[in-house]
Amino acid sequence: MNLSKASAAQERLIELRKQLNEHAHNYYVLDNPTIADSEYDQLFAELLELEELHPELVSDDSPSRRIGGPPLDKFEQVAHRVPMLSLENAFDEADIYEFEKRLVRYLNTTTPPHYVAEPKLDGLAVELIYQNGKLTQALTRGDGRIGENVTAQVQTIGAIPLKLRREVPELLEVRGEVFMDKEGFQNLNKQRQEGGEQLFANPRNAAAGSLRQLNPQITAKRPLRFFAYGVSATDSINCQGQSSLLEYLQNCGLPVNEMTRKCSNVQEVIEAYDYFVEVRHQLAFDIDGMVVKVDDFSLQERLGFKARAPRWAVACKFPSTQATTKLNGITYQVGRTGAITPVALLDPVNVGGAMVARATLHNQEEMERKDLRIGDTVLIQRAGDVIPEVIKPIIEKRTGKEDIVVPPTDCPVCGHSLRKAEGETVIRCPNPLCEAQKLRGLIHFTSKAGLDIEGLGKRNIEQLFEKQLISDIPDIFSLDSSQLAGLEGWGEKSANKAVDAIQAKKSPQLAELLAALGIRFIGEVTAGMLEQRFASLSALAAAQKEDLLEIDGIGSRTAESLVTYFGDPRTREILGRLEEQGVSPARSAPDSTGTLSGMRILFTGGLEKLSRSEAKKLVKENGGEIATSVSAKLTHIVVGEKPGSKLEQARKLGKAIINEKEFLELLDQRHTA
Repeated sequence: MNLSKASAAQERLIELRKQLNEHAHNYYVLDNPTIADSEYDQLFAELLELEELHPELVSDDSPSRRIGGPPLDKFEQVAHRVPMLSLENAFDEADIYEFEKRLVRYLNTTTPPHYVAEPKLDGLAVELIYQNGKLTQALTRGDGRIGENVTAQVQTIGAIPLKLRREVPELLEVRGEVFMDKEGFQNLNKQRQEGGEQLFANPRNAAAGSLRQLNPQITAKRPLRFFAYGVSATDSINCQGQSSLLEYLQNCGLPVNEMTRKCSNVQEVIEAYDYFVEVRHQLAFDIDGMVVKVDDFSLQERLGFKARAPRWAVACKFPSTQATTKLNGITYQVGRTGAITPVALLDPVNVGGAMVARATLHNQEEMERKDLRIGDTVLIQRAGDVIPEVIKPIIEKRTGKEDIVVPPTDCPVCGHSLRKAEGETVIRCPNPLCEAQKLRGLIHFTSKAGLDIEGLGKRNIEQLFEKQLISDIPDIFSLDSSQLAGLEGWGEKSANKAVDAIQAKKSPQLAELLAALGIRFIGEVTAGMLEQRFASLSALAAAQKEDLLEIDGIGSRTAESLVTYFGDPRTREILGRLEEQGVSPARSAPDSTGTLSGMRILFTGGLEKLSRSEAKKLVKENGGEIATSVSAKLTHIVVGEKPGSKLEQARKLGKAIINEKEFLELLDQRHTA
């Protein structure tokens, strides 16, 4: 061997191992990736190629000998009885054909095997250990050999059975993926935003963060799902291959992904890959590739394993939805409440098959928190057709020539001086007649977050606004089909359908209308609280700040926002015009089916397992009411550490006094009653 070449290879291997170990630590342990997945895959592929060319240079601590990342110290660490190995990667058609060539060559046959193609979920791999059919332990994959004990957390996931529905071997170790679907992820981030908490970057991080909560009560409230895809050992079950195993697991009561396909040949595998790529953004959950497995277990046994992966399976990766590029500048958009939102102007880069040149930065506060600078190399992410977002700057690539971002002083649309309220970091245009605010408000009103008026999507509203057919919300209810039918892209049928949809929304629930009006700090949750307190829109409009503050969950800034909104002459004009158009909101009937229905509960003192907001949310989710003071209507008071004077008041009135443990038991008892 040429010594200089060997020396160069060794130096490159040392550098690759150092980089990959660092990136793996950032990704798995810190949940803070510094490069895109595609870039990591390229580095890993280079490492494997060099180690194959120079097997004498392979070391025991190479990333090629490790799977995933190390378990977190805060959880008990448990060794897997059978290691949870990773998979080799394929990136295109040629790689898939090469995979089959390796199989045929190793099996010494001219007859290729049959396959199973499964969507590769972007979640957290776990092992469920069932003894005599009962779930006794759950582990994360960890580093593939040692995982984290997350039994208490996994037991809270409704999709995972605590007892299997059929007889199974004395020991059955099930492998699968814990994940969060897109709707659950969006709802969770919306709740966190309303609570002032940091948002999760993507469903994968949200699922990992939820499962790694030390408090299972928090995990229980997260919308986690699970799909099973295998077992640690197949010799103890009566299954001939992967396809029959999935049917077996489903019969056990375990959820499996029904999109899985049986493929008779490699061409059908490629057709499955093309199909998954086509529909990936239309699915309810994120997938980042496709896993191909030899279906026959006897062939799997003959093929065996390499050091870090089985020979009989491969992960076919999709085009990356993340990439790094340069931040060239920032422009600003005006939202419906006047918030000035920065938008990144980027060097065009291909992300997930689409060229991206702009990405959202959410708000000025977020941009400052991330310490973004003009000229930075940044990590961006794209999911489906949603506008890409800037995840973070790659600080390690700064040269010192980057420029600090200076926020604007005037509205980019109407030119009005911008303001920043005391205690806020978001800058706003205070001009309610700003054309950008009016347009955004109209789009919100008809959107799914508003009244969800079919046929009036974002582009339709922009067209009607540009043609000056609508300027304010009441104008929507005065539209007629003759106006719409003559516009470009409309016809008589679509015009009639849109007008019918508008008329059908003249009697919305009060909470729906409140959320649609776009009042600051009033989302769906807060609108629901207001609906429970006020019988009509006029009653709410007449409420004083003190009346609003009596509602648990309504703070000072929300109350002030409502009083300011309903006190504005322009608001009174809009509401009056809506009434003239026949828009009359109704109040929904209270939910009497919850497990805590009929109970009015007050918390006092510090709780050990739950935060105060978590405890209150549990009450509301189970049909109960939250009390803020001791009164005759109070049914229970939950007492924590260092309770206040409310405990003595409740004792004098003979109210039920319970501690945190008894409160949680009350929930369980009523759930299982």
